[in-house]
Amino acid sequence: MTKLLHALARRLAAGGFDGVARHGDRLGALLWHCLPGRRRQAAQAIARHLGVTQQEAERIARESFAHNARSFLELVLVDRFGFEQEGTRLEIADQELFRRFFATERPIVVTTAHLGAWELMASLMGQWHQDRPRMVVVRRNGSKSINDFIFAMRGARGVQVVDHRNAVFTVLKGLKRNGVVGFLVDHNTRRDEAIFLPFLGEAAAVNMGPALLAVRAEAEVWSTFLVREGDRYRLLIDEPLDTATLDGDRADKVEAVARFYTEAVERAVRAHPEQWFWMHKRWKTRPKQGD
Repeated sequence: MTKLLHALARRLAAGGFDGVARHGDRLGALLWHCLPGRRRQAAQAIARHLGVTQQEAERIARESFAHNARSFLELVLVDRFGFEQEGTRLEIADQELFRRFFATERPIVVTTAHLGAWELMASLMGQWHQDRPRMVVVRRNGSKSINDFIFAMRGARGVQVVDHRNAVFTVLKGLKRNGVVGFLVDHNTRRDEAIFLPFLGEAAAVNMGPALLAVRAEAEVWSTFLVREGDRYRLLIDEPLDTATLDGDRADKVEAVARFYTEAVERAVRAHPEQWFWMHKRWKTRPKQGD
């Protein structure tokens, strides 16, 4: 199975970025027609949380299916995307923040979302200071063959892919060596892993794990997103949060960090709604009565 997946990946990658984009659009259209439940769910969530008409919500939802499909297929291009393409396929939105990100000697927690070309973020993470640990923490797939394939693809440019179930020791060790660790922070999570915060106007279960690890390591937290602009990619970087400057006890600091990256995701989603993963059941876990 793993060999077959790698063979299919090589064939898909042979078409380059334009080929992956075409296949992504086709796959998105297929999913739109084959998943009516997810289609309705996405449109309803958009109308409810962005306050747009149903017609506009359906347009955004349909575009999001195409963007999300491209994101999944871009996994096969991780080994051929990077900062060397700046000025052609890649644009850095804020050069000063970009310079500061690369110049800092502090441990870094990078937070991003299932928005834009999120799989290609692993390419950029792998090119950060190569003498320091570089990791991405991901949720493990139930199939060993698929999981091994995904881990291999994401690690193609040198980043270490870490299973979220066994991440704490590995991540803290890497951060203590002034490494950089990336997390996707916009997915629903279990109540025992969550802190409930407003997200797009409704309380959402926010994974507090990245915040807790950042606080324990006194790391800087950088929110970054890689969005598509036609056939190009634009790297967005927000002003960082230095956890060493936070006041209060550990719980206060963890909440401040979780709120920081949740608000960053919300701004990115509002700016690029068609590129977010609306078919995900983001608000599935609900607060207990009285929370």
